Amino acid sequence: MLIHALAHALSTSLAMGWEILWPLILGLGLSGAIQAVVSRQQMSSLLPDDKPTTLLKAAGLGSASSSCSYAAVALARSIFRKGADFTASMAFEIASTNLVIELGIIMAVLLGWQFTAAEFVGGPLMILILALLFRLFLTPKLVNVARNQAQKGLSGRMEGHAAMGDMAVKSNRSVWHKLRSNEGRTATSHFFVMDWASIWTDIVAGLLIAGALAAWVPKSWWRTLFFTNNHTLAVIWGPLIGPLIAVLSFVCSVGNVPLAAVLWNGGISFGGVIAFIFADLIVLPILRIYKKYYGFKMAAFIFGMFYMTMSAAGYLVEAIFALAHLTPVTRNAKIIQASVTFNYTTVLNIIFLVVAGGLIYKFLRTGGPMMLKMMNKKRTAAH
Repeated sequence: MLIHALAHALSTSLAMGWEILWPLILGLGLSGAIQAVVSRQQMSSLLPDDKPTTLLKAAGLGSASSSCSYAAVALARSIFRKGADFTASMAFEIASTNLVIELGIIMAVLLGWQFTAAEFVGGPLMILILALLFRLFLTPKLVNVARNQAQKGLSGRMEGHAAMGDMAVKSNRSVWHKLRSNEGRTATSHFFVMDWASIWTDIVAGLLIAGALAAWVPKSWWRTLFFTNNHTLAVIWGPLIGPLIAVLSFVCSVGNVPLAAVLWNGGISFGGVIAFIFADLIVLPILRIYKKYYGFKMAAFIFGMFYMTMSAAGYLVEAIFALAHLTPVTRNAKIIQASVTFNYTTVLNIIFLVVAGGLIYKFLRTGGPMMLKMMNKKRTAAH
């Protein structure tokens, strides 16, 4: 019986992984291409305050970076240490994990286009809400304490990724010319492989947890937890419980999308799903990193502000999509019934595995393994 249950959960996880393989390769490939042509060199100087134009720049820079939550947190501290405004650094961090291409593609494939649209509507709303909350509650004294702690350079995770510097192509020519150049292809392959190295553990963990929950937890339990028999209560409860589930799941980056699909099929509200996905920046391991980076008081402040922000964004997205009659009404995320068969998913997986193979080959032939080793050494040196 136990072996059968474990086999069921594992097979469900593998089937989920098969469903999201080509979207992951496509999304990380596009992300790598963007990072190859968007320079980070002057990032800290571009984010000196919390003005709307600065926050817009922070969102743009964040959306062009890696979707790895740990890397986003490490890079946000890095630019904060170099003089960037704290609010702008946090806006960059939010955009790095919630306004990235690969997340939107995977959500569209597994959950539906409405969830992708909600993610890209809710992300800017979250930055706006956070900026307003920081204006009200963030004090210069707390920022100074956090900056002093940040300057200590204590180790969290993925510092090596943040410290690798700017690999973007330095050229005044067009974006297309940069990507077609040998330097552009090399930079794209390096970003592609290093982003995979950053997030693969979260993806595997997310698939295993989602597979276990999908296989073992009865729908009746989810319906009770999410008050599905009372629509009003479910709408109120969803954005409150969604981030708390994320905190306890330990899964972040794009790895939480499979679990989001399980929650959606289980009955959580639309806004609750969005708030859950937003909350990848307050999972327990990252909260511990905030404590190392900025001190206990700022870590507690970030948790409180982020939780309110993510819940509020969930409510706003729920309301906006309800008014526009865009809220999905069916709960049939592919992930629960996923299976490996010869269909369009298999064909796309084969095609994109060939593309991934080409990028990996380029990475191996252009000093990529040495750079990855240097990235890991920088992290070790931080310890």
